[in-house]
This record gives sequence, structure tokens and C-alpha cells, in this order.
Amino acid sequence: MNPSTEIEQYIAGFPESTREKLEVLRETIKKNAPGATEIISYQMPSFKLNGILVYYAGYKNHIGFYPTGSGIVAFQPLLAGYKWSKGTIQFPLDKPLPLELISEIVKYRVSENLSKPTRKR
Repeated sequence: MNPSTEIEQYIAGFPESTREKLEVLRETIKKNAPGATEIISYQMPSFKLNGILVYYAGYKNHIGFYPTGSGIVAFQPLLAGYKWSKGTIQFPLDKPLPLELISEIVKYRVSENLSKPTRKR
């Protein structure tokens, strides 16, 4: 199965309101990470560009967004209204997604990954 189909199946398994938020999040990441590849990693939809950029996942009460530790540290002052830890931010399902913040984090992660030496296979 190809990653895009796997991700679509992953998203389809959630209630409509969660599905909508996951689809908006996916499109926001795609828009801000041109050239990134979608994969399933750790059983979560993910984006990869010279290494993992971000992961995301749906849960009962929130959307989990995993921009790695550096993505959290760089934006920590803007995370005050969210539950977060060293590698994840929780966006409550009953609130709009902070698309501008997500966009900035994704752009930051793209810049960070592109500044690293290219990974060899």
C-alpha cells in the first residue's frame, strides 16, 4: 500500500469532526513543506524531508502534533495556551487549529532539516 492511501485510511477511521481537522492539518503541513514525502512512521502520519519533519495523530479529545524537540523549544513562548511536552503539542478538538502557528513550526522544521547534511541511504 502506498503511504498516501495509508494516511487516508488512518484519517478515515476518525469521527467526522476529527477527520476534518486532520485533513486541514495535513494540507497545512503539505503547503508549508514543499517537497516533503508523506509516510506512516510509529503508526502515525508523518512528513519527511532530509529526515522526519513532523508527525501528527488523532485522539479522543485532541490532535497530537509532534514537531520534534527542537520545534517545541523554538516555539515554547507561543505554546502557553496548549498542553505540551518536550516533543508534542496537543490541540484540543473543541478549539480551532492554530494554523498560523503550525505553519511557522513546519517552516522552521523544514529550514532546520534542510540545513543538515543530506542523509545517505
